[in-house]
Amino acid sequence: MTRPITIESQIHFERRGRGSRKEVREGDAPTPPLHSGRVPRVARFMALAIRFDDLIRAGEVTDYAELARLAHVTRARITQIMNLRMLAPDIQEALLFLPRVESGRDPIHLRQLQSIALVPDWRKQRRLWAQLASLKGIAT
Repeated sequence: MTRPITIESQIHFERRGRGSRKEVREGDAPTPPLHSGRVPRVARFMALAIRFDDLIRAGEVTDYAELARLAHVTRARITQIMNLRMLAPDIQEALLFLPRVESGRDPIHLRQLQSIALVPDWRKQRRLWAQLASLKGIAT
């Protein structure tokens, strides 16, 4: 007569992708990410503008037209994104560190920043940014 054997192990269920079936995995469940929510779109655009600027300065990309071809967007869209580089450095930093969006729409849109970016005086830009940020409830 055989004796029953008991094996104890930690398991969790995991999906590999959207719509995929759950699979049993051994071990503890992975810890959830530290940050919830998503990065605002203008923060991603600001990071892209910095990266694109670096590519152009390094000579890896010749001009906005080549960037547009590589990114599969129009030259006008590249110009809109690159206009963010004309903002005062502290505004660029504020955009990069905008709080994550938990739900709903982003508080600030690229369209709202275009008019600020085209002002050549950084002091005026800072005033306009402060007005926009206070209107949207963002600490400056």
